[in-house]
Amino acid sequence: MPPDADILVCRQAIKTGSKSFHAASRLLPGRYRDPALALYAFCRLADDAVDLSDAKASAVLRLQARLDAAYAGRPEDNAADRAFAAMVRATDMPRALPEALIEGLAWDAMGRRYETLSDLRAYSARVAAAVGAMMTVIMGVRDGAALARACDLGVAMQLTNIARDVGEDARAGRLYLPLEWLRGAGIEPEAFLAAPRHSPALADLVARLLAEADRLYRRAEIGIGALPASCKGGIYAARLIYADIGSDIRRAGHDSISRRAHTTLTRKLALLMVAMARGSLAGGTPRPDIPALPETAFLVEATARPGPIRRRIGDKIQDLMVVLTELEARDRAARLHASV
Repeated sequence: MPPDADILVCRQAIKTGSKSFHAASRLLPGRYRDPALALYAFCRLADDAVDLSDAKASAVLRLQARLDAAYAGRPEDNAADRAFAAMVRATDMPRALPEALIEGLAWDAMGRRYETLSDLRAYSARVAAAVGAMMTVIMGVRDGAALARACDLGVAMQLTNIARDVGEDARAGRLYLPLEWLRGAGIEPEAFLAAPRHSPALADLVARLLAEADRLYRRAEIGIGALPASCKGGIYAARLIYADIGSDIRRAGHDSISRRAHTTLTRKLALLMVAMARGSLAGGTPRPDIPALPETAFLVEATARPGPIRRRIGDKIQDLMVVLTELEARDRAARLHASV
């Protein structure tokens, strides 16, 4: 278990950086909540380190070095890294999961865009479903069907975030909506980034994205029954609070350009009460006949099947190394250009 002083720092980072998760985490018992806070603090700070950095390639490479140190049992001397390393030791966390997260952050650093919904789900698998799988490991669950549903929840949350942040992302030069959707709606991506505006066509795309998120939220619910009884309410709360962001977007006519959707404190408290009631009723085991999304299957395999890494997982790790090598080359070129 991470030291109390480190957890206090992690808790504050989450309280200011991820209010929805902070609210939901309050329903988790301490033996799961503290490792979860350590995980989310590391992931939140990792995301910020890349997102807020002017030297994004260097930030990703630095993050990889921090992960190496944490898994070697020699974390960097800060609360988030120490708490994360302690959580890794306590839970025997498969390294493939945080590696997937770093790959997603590397894609962000490269400014990657996504042609299809499947491509967007592949990105969401890395930056969000990997975190859902890590949360499931923290709770001591490695059943493949339960992990698949945890990954569904992570992807659903990320799609909700993307739907909420269309305008904010566009003003920062980022675009996550599937490019084939934009072209099919008659929206030219570069023109949209130059002058992001709400329109009926864009509203339809946001609605489509939220419909996919809702489909995955419903699939994810099936897995909550496989979690420890003391954790069900907290995970149900996360599911309800994030889905409610989508409801706020709908009430505003799917306008994510001129406003940023949110869930009020009063609404969160009401949803926490609903989550406690529904969580206490959630039971049974996930249906194994509902497979993982193709884009998240590698996460499930890496976690549910201990032992020698299978070829597909090895291929994913190799993919990460290719991305990091490209980023390193970009970083060297940028330094060379700056010195000329």
